[in-house]
Amino acid sequence: MTYVAYLDEFGHIGPFTSRTDSKFKESPVFGLAGLILPATEIRSFGTWFFQRKQELLGWEIERAGAHPATWEKKGATLYTLRNVQKYRELRALTNRLFNKIEKIGGRVFYVGTEKTAPVGDHDPNRLYLSVLKEAIKRLDHFCEKDCGNGSSFLLVLDEHDQRQALVTAAAQAMYNPNEPRRRLIEPPFQVESDRYQTLQAADWIAGLVGRLGACWADGKQYEDWEPFRTYFEARLNRVSVRSGVRTGGGASFVDQESNDIAKNLKE
Repeated sequence: MTYVAYLDEFGHIGPFTSRTDSKFKESPVFGLAGLILPATEIRSFGTWFFQRKQELLGWEIERAGAHPATWEKKGATLYTLRNVQKYRELRALTNRLFNKIEKIGGRVFYVGTEKTAPVGDHDPNRLYLSVLKEAIKRLDHFCEKDCGNGSSFLLVLDEHDQRQALVTAAAQAMYNPNEPRRRLIEPPFQVESDRYQTLQAADWIAGLVGRLGACWADGKQYEDWEPFRTYFEARLNRVSVRSGVRTGGGASFVDQESNDIAKNLKE
C-alpha cells in the first residue's frame, strides 16, 4: 500500500512567553498535523471533503464570489472557541471527517512540541526542521511497523519560504546511512493549499490540534479552551497514529543536524 500524508503547521513558529504578553503570545506549541490516506482513496476523499465544505460554509463561499474548488477556510479561523461552542454543525462535521478518514483506511497524524527556549535562543528554522524530521521518522515507522508488507508513503506540505532547506533535510533523512527512512518514496512536495482539498482538510485538522496542543502544554493559561478537549480530544486520539505533542522538559526534537541546516540557512 502507498500512503500520502498531507501535513500543515499548527500553533505558531515564533517564540512564546505568555498568553498575555504584548508580543510573544500566539501559541505555546508548534508542529505539523493532518491526515494519512491510502493513495487509492485520495480522489474520492477530496470530492467528499469538497462537498462537505460547501454544505458547511456555502454562504461564505457565495459571499466571497469565489469558485469553491479554490476557496479555503483556514483551520485556525474555523476552530475558534466561539465557533465550536455555537455551531453544532461544525462539531458534527469534525466527527464525520474523522469517521471518513478512518473508514477509508486512513489515519490522523500530528507531531509537535512545546516551545521552551528563551526568546533570544528561539530559532524558527531549526524548530521547523526538527519537527519535520520527527514527522518523517514517525511516518516511516507507521509504514514499516504498523502496516508492513512493503507499505510506503509520499509527503505533501503547504508552501514554505524555506522550501529548499526543507527538501534538503528530508532527502538527507531518506538516505541517512545510520537510520535511513526507507519508506519515504521521494522528498516532500510543497503545494498551494487553496488548490488541494486534501491539504485543506489537513489544515482544518491542524487548526484543531493547535487548540488542543495549547491546552496540553499550558492548561492553566488556556483553561477557557476546555471545550476543545470536551468535544474532540477522545475522538482525535482514537483516529490518530504515532502522534503526540511533547510538553515540559521533554519538549524538544532539536538535534545537531537540525542546528547545522538552520545555520546554513542564515549564511
